Amino acid sequence: MKCFDPFKILWRWLIISKDMLVNEGIRAREVRLIGANGDQIGVKSKQEALEMAQNVNLDLVCVAPTAKPPVCRIMDYGKFRYEQQKKDKETRKKQKIINVKEVRLSPTIEDNDFNTKLRNARKFLEKGDKVKAAIRFRGRAITHSEIGRRVLERLAKECEDVATIEAKPKMEGRSMFLILAPKVEK
Repeated sequence: MKCFDPFKILWRWLIISKDMLVNEGIRAREVRLIGANGDQIGVKSKQEALEMAQNVNLDLVCVAPTAKPPVCRIMDYGKFRYEQQKKDKETRKKQKIINVKEVRLSPTIEDNDFNTKLRNARKFLEKGDKVKAAIRFRGRAITHSEIGRRVLERLAKECEDVATIEAKPKMEGRSMFLILAPKVEK
């Protein structure tokens, strides 16, 4: 004799998911039913399908709500959701998150300072991050923006073996930006 837990019954039979209609959440009168082992049972009334699912202690899940009549499957919805979450977690693990690191330069930068900034930019690119090289013009220096452009182009030229230019140098207010992306290895 089976012992019924009222909370488990409530949880199993009143679940309405964001993405799938389950058990009492199904609104159609008739459904095309697929059994627990994948065989076609045929078109049944919603109540009949719910009873069949309840008899085998599983859930009735609407897998194709737009079909005429909607297609429902008898399955363990909790197990299905768990496996779905595991798959989602696995795909998120495989995604590569690319950060954008910023290197700030000035139009009148000296060679040693430039080499330090270049070393940092190359280190970021080799780690797989994008680099945003920025030059901030102060005071009257904005009238000579071509000097800043030359500094950015020099940085891009020095990094061309590990990076590609994603965005050419462009002015935004009192700043000029250049974005470098790491080269993709094939």
